[in-house]
Amino acid sequence: MVLSNISLAFVCLIALVHPSHAQNSQQDYLNGQNAARAQVGVGPLTWNNTVAAYAQNYANSRIGDCNLIHSNGPYGENLAKGTGSFTVANAVSLWVGEKPYYDYKSNTCVGGQDCRHYTQVVWRKSIHLGCARVFCKNGWWLVSCNYDPPGNYIGERPY
Repeated sequence: MVLSNISLAFVCLIALVHPSHAQNSQQDYLNGQNAARAQVGVGPLTWNNTVAAYAQNYANSRIGDCNLIHSNGPYGENLAKGTGSFTVANAVSLWVGEKPYYDYKSNTCVGGQDCRHYTQVVWRKSIHLGCARVFCKNGWWLVSCNYDPPGNYIGERPY
């Protein structure tokens, strides 16, 4: 009976842990961003382990403070943070949620809002994606996604 209770506890623990990984997979990073790209006729991003390693190394360097400070590295970059069960899907939703603030005709962000996370997501020349998610010492989650080649060049439209 004791072994059965231990086995049951182990199975329950696995059931609790497994969904957190399932909600923060490579595919979760790609799905929402590729859906946004498809809406504007841009081809999909593909996962790149080199870009992902860069994102992971940078995210690890922010664990101490979780500040949204750009790495100024060789890739395009989107950062997001949140508390609780902040997932990859939450971060992607924040970036893609800026779409209403991008005016294609004027190629600007409107209403005093930021839209540059969205324009990086849909940047037609960006084809590789690498991302990471870390838990910071202040109890927040940080998500970092990097894009290769980078986007958001002044005077160029994303698509």
